[in-house]
Parts: sequence; C-alpha cells; structure tokens
Amino acid sequence: MSVRDLLYSAYERTILGHLRPDQVPAHVGVIVDGNRRWARGAGAGVTGGYQAGADKITEFLGWCDELDVKVVTLWLLSTDNLHRPEDELRALLDVITDLVDALTESRRWHVRLIGNLDLLPSDVAEGLRRAARATSDVDGLEVNLCVGYGGRQELADAVRSLLREQAEHGRTLDEVAESIDVEHIADHLYTKGQPDPDLVIRTSGEQRLSGFLLWQSVHSEFYFCEALWPAFRRVDFLRAIRSYAERERRFGQ
Repeated sequence: MSVRDLLYSAYERTILGHLRPDQVPAHVGVIVDGNRRWARGAGAGVTGGYQAGADKITEFLGWCDELDVKVVTLWLLSTDNLHRPEDELRALLDVITDLVDALTESRRWHVRLIGNLDLLPSDVAEGLRRAARATSDVDGLEVNLCVGYGGRQELADAVRSLLREQAEHGRTLDEVAESIDVEHIADHLYTKGQPDPDLVIRTSGEQRLSGFLLWQSVHSEFYFCEALWPAFRRVDFLRAIRSYAERERRFGQ
C-alpha cells in the first residue's frame, strides 16, 4: 500500500470515528454522472466508461452496507438517454442488464427497478423485471435502480395511475379533483412505500437535479462532488455523509 493510500485510510477512519449511527442517512440517492467524460480521459471508449461506472456501483453498495444505509436509489438511465445513438444506447443497456444480473445473483440486496420500463426494448425490459423479481425475498439493503426514469415522467405516470384507480371505483373526475391531496399522488410514485431520500449525491461537478426524484427530494440535502462517477472513492462518499451529518435539517420549517 502506498503512502497516499495509508493517509487516505487514516483519514477515512477519522471521519468514521466522528459519525454517530443516527447521523447516517436512511435513504441515499445518487445521480451517477460522468461515465463518458471519465472514458474520454482514460481512453477507455464509451462502453468502457459505462462498465467502469457499473463496477463502481457494486463497490458503492458495499460502502452503504458498512454504514447501515437502508435504501439506495441510483439513476442509471434517464428518459433523455433513450435518444442517444442506437449503438451507444444498446451498449449502455447491455451494461445495465449485466449489472442487474450480477446484483441479483449475489443475493446481497433487494433490487427494485424504478422507471417506465415500457420505454425500453421489450426483451431488455422483461429480462430486467425477471432478474429483479428474483430478489423479492432478500432481506437487506433496498437498491432502487432508475432505468428509463425521468422525474416528469414519474409524476405523469403517478397521476395516470391515480385516475385509473379512482375510475375503477366509479368516481367521477370532479369527485377526484375535489378530494385529491399530496398523499394520494405519493401513493402512486415509483418509490411508494419507501422513505424519501435524506441525501442526494451528484458526481461530475454538475450542480442540478435534472429531474431526479422531483417529488421525493423536496426536503433532501444535496451534495455535489467534482469526481466523475467511476473515480468516486470511499473517502468522497464519507465526506458526503459527514457534510450531511453537519447540517441542521428543517424540513421546510
């Protein structure tokens, strides 16, 4: 181990030594940004960047396990990404499929798919659904993988689902409009039944949400990191957790 590695290891232990269990977020959301930029810098090719990003996800989930995080939501493929060149999109979908297969085969985590999978090629969507169902009985960290996800799409799908549910109960549109509240919509989000994210991390230096968990992140704390996702280190994660622990959460009050 190099001197630099020894120093970082000592620094990580120092951060951990000052964290109390109650200061660790229960739900962490991550916008895994910067795979293509990392690939250009590393001369790895776009597919190599996607694969490096996928490998980092498995490592990251291990870090979350160490801190006893309960839920992790990772944005892998946005609805905007679906408009990329066909060969690039197929390569990304292949990497995502392999990642989901690896995560489910490990039996370490309860994997859920978040997004509108109907926007994906049917063979890819069915393969992802089948793999995720295989972990429905796993009692561990809940891992939400956002694939074919967009915040506006989620809200549109939630309202559509709510209206259909109410129509099945024979309610008119006017009756629904009179009684609808925020909880009704929350019950139809992709993340229904889960706590909202306490902390949202975005890598690559970009400082915007780009539509990630628009509804759920209303009271989240945000942490923007300069590191590109494949280069995101455990020490970067611990710094994010430390930053979260130092904040006074007011939940809009």
